[in-house]
Amino acid sequence: MTNSTDLLAMTFATMPELIRAYANERPQHTAIVDGERTLTYAQLDELVDRTAAALQRDGVRSRDTVAICGPSSLEYVATFLGILRAGAVVCPLSPSSTPEQLAAMVRDCGARLIFLDDAVSAALDGVSEKLTLPRVALEGRANPAFDGWLAPAGARPSPVEIRPDGAFNIIYSSGTTGMPKGIVQPHQQRWGHVRRAENNGYGPDSVTVVSTPLYSNTTLVSLIPALARGGTVVLMRKFDARGFLELAQKYRATHAMLVPVQYRRIMDLPDFDTFDLSSFQMKTCTSAPFAADLKADIVKRWPGGLIEFFGMTEGGGTCVLEAHLYPDKLHTVGKPAPGHDIRVIDETGKEVARGETGEVVGRSPAMMNGYHNLPQKTAEAEWISPEGERFIRTGDVGRFDEDGFMVLGDRKKDMIISGGFNIYPSDLEAELVKHPAVSECAVVGIPSREWGETPAAFVVLKPSASVATDDLKKWLNSKVGKMQRLSYLEIVPSLPRSPIGKVLKRELRDGFKPPAG
Repeated sequence: MTNSTDLLAMTFATMPELIRAYANERPQHTAIVDGERTLTYAQLDELVDRTAAALQRDGVRSRDTVAICGPSSLEYVATFLGILRAGAVVCPLSPSSTPEQLAAMVRDCGARLIFLDDAVSAALDGVSEKLTLPRVALEGRANPAFDGWLAPAGARPSPVEIRPDGAFNIIYSSGTTGMPKGIVQPHQQRWGHVRRAENNGYGPDSVTVVSTPLYSNTTLVSLIPALARGGTVVLMRKFDARGFLELAQKYRATHAMLVPVQYRRIMDLPDFDTFDLSSFQMKTCTSAPFAADLKADIVKRWPGGLIEFFGMTEGGGTCVLEAHLYPDKLHTVGKPAPGHDIRVIDETGKEVARGETGEVVGRSPAMMNGYHNLPQKTAEAEWISPEGERFIRTGDVGRFDEDGFMVLGDRKKDMIISGGFNIYPSDLEAELVKHPAVSECAVVGIPSREWGETPAAFVVLKPSASVATDDLKKWLNSKVGKMQRLSYLEIVPSLPRSPIGKVLKRELRDGFKPPAG
C-alpha cells in the first residue's frame, strides 16, 4: 500500500487511492461532518468500498456512467467516491433542473443507475416513460434505500485501472442558453486541482466548509482537494450567511470556497465582526463577477488570504488573483496560473496586443476532453493557436493590463450593441453600485426600435435604503457616456440566480415588458 505522501508526489494518482491511504494512516481522523453525523477516514473508506462493490454487483463496469441528483450529504460524498473506485464516471445533476432536463441529461450521459432523493424521484415520475434506469434512494422513502442497497460490511470491489485521460465526471452546464451540455472532465484535470491545492494551504489539519451544491464544479474544486489532502469537510446543506459563520466558528474552519453573492450576504451581516474567524488560512471565490469593493472589505475584515479564480468548468486557462497581496489590482482577476497560457483574440481569431480587448482563450494541463456526444459544440469551443495548440474559448471579453493582470469585461453574449457601438454592462454595473443605496444590480440589453438594443438596469437596494427610480436613473446617466445611458431602470427585490449564484441575465432579458404608455 502506497502512503499518501508518495501518492501526492506522483505525476498522477487517484482519489480512491488517497482515501484508502488516509484510512490506513489516520483511520480516526474526521473526513466529513454532516450536521450531527460524522465519518472518519476509516468509515468513509469502508462505505466507498461497499458502494463500489454494490455497483459492480449490479453490472456497472469501468467507463460506465452513474448519475447522482440530491442534496449534499455523507451518502452523496461516499457514493461519488464509490463510483470512481468502481472505475465508473460520475454524473452529478442539479435537483433544480426541470424533469424534462433531468430526463434528457440522464439519457445523454447513458447513466446505468441514478442515486436520488424523494423530490427528484417524484420529478422523474412525470417523465418515467422516457427513463427506465434503476434508482437508489440516498435519502427518503424510495426503494431501494441506500443502506439496504449497499454491499455487506467488509465487501471489497474488484480492482480497476484508472487512466489519467479517462473520464472522472460529466458536469452539465447551467442550460441558461438552451439544453445543458455535458462537460467531460478527465482524471488528469482533477489531479491538477489536487496538486495546486498545497499552495493554498489544504492539508491534514485543514477544515473546509462546503456550502455550495455538490453537483457544481465550483464545489468540487474545493471538496476534492480538501479530501485528497486528508482534511476535514464540513457540509452545509442549505446556505445562509449567519449559519455559515456559526459553522466556521464552531469547527475552526481554515478554508472555504464561496461565490460572490454568498460573500456579499456574509459581509452585510451587522454582527459579522463578532464571529471568531481567526482560524481561517485561505478563502477562495469563483463562478461570477467579484466586485472590487467586496474583495477589499473581505481582505480588511476577514482573517486569512483571499484568492479569486477565473476559469471555466471546461478547463483551459485559469487566472488567479491573490487579493490580499495585490490590493491595487482588485479590479482584475489576476495573472495566469503557473503553467497556464492565457491569450486574447479578436473576432477573426487573431491574437491581439497587450492592452487591447478581445475574447479570452486559455490552455493548461486541466482541460475537458470535450462536450459529451457533441463534437461540433466541442469544436466551436476550441481555438487552435498558430503553433497548433488547443485552447478553450471562455466567451468572456478582457484585456491584459501593463502588469500582466487580466481586466475582465463581460460575456460576449451579454455585450450590448446599440447603434453600432459596443456597450459593456459591467461598466454600468460598476458605476451603479457606487450609489449609497444600491446593493447589487444587473444591466442587460433590451430591444430598441431606434438603436437595435439599449441598456436596462435591474437594481436591488440595500436594506432600509430608499431612492426614487427616476432619480437613480438620472444619477447614473449623468456619470456615463451618451451612448451608455440607461433607457430603463427597475428596482427589484432580488436578481434571478442559478443555484451557485450566477445572475441569470437571460431571464431578465426574456422577462422584460416595456412599460405601458
